[in-house]
Amino acid sequence: MYRDLKNKNVILTGGSGFLGSQIIKAFRATKSNIIILDIKKPKKKLNFVKFYKCNISIENEVKKVAKEILRKYKKVDILINNAASDYNPNKKQKDLSVGLDGAFICTKIFGSIMANKKKGAILNISSDLGIIAPNQELYKDTGFIKPVTYSVVKHGINGLTKYTASYWANKNVRCNAIAPGGILHNQNKKFLDKIKKVIPMKRLARKNEYNDLILFLCSDSSSYMTGSIVIA
Repeated sequence: MYRDLKNKNVILTGGSGFLGSQIIKAFRATKSNIIILDIKKPKKKLNFVKFYKCNISIENEVKKVAKEILRKYKKVDILINNAASDYNPNKKQKDLSVGLDGAFICTKIFGSIMANKKKGAILNISSDLGIIAPNQELYKDTGFIKPVTYSVVKHGINGLTKYTASYWANKNVRCNAIAPGGILHNQNKKFLDKIKKVIPMKRLARKNEYNDLILFLCSDSSSYMTGSIVIA
């Protein structure tokens, strides 16, 4: 399945994080070349993964890395905007810079490379909270609230997705997004007990349950999909 992804060069921002590691696993069987842009190295070294230390919110850094990637790999086939900043109440601007500015910068630079070749796919990692507002009652007594910056970033990602899809439609560069609900990852038990009551399936997603959807949206199997926000 997804044989067209073999030997494709995939740029993955935030590839060293939790969801990034799952995206890498999703592409492993396709024999794609994964190129990670992150400020920290992945915990595990993999032969088919290349790492570039890069702060994606700084345009000159991304331009420099893009130039090196083109020199070594000759082309870019897929961009996955996955990077996000760990929330810090004292550094709200960082959330916006990494999650939104970073996605815009990478889309502009790597998307332009694909547009020049008239072939490519961009996948943005959004959230259901890019469509609905967070229910703060779910976080009551957990010592955490969902920050406003998260909603701003994810709503912005959805807007960037639709704009990019329209802007490069005539260049055969598709742009879609996935808007996942919560993924099980060491959450507070009080939060889990509350949220399962409002989810029909009574649980959060398992960490690998988005893998096939990601591959589908990056492959030619979704060749007539662009500008879609897939709620999953």
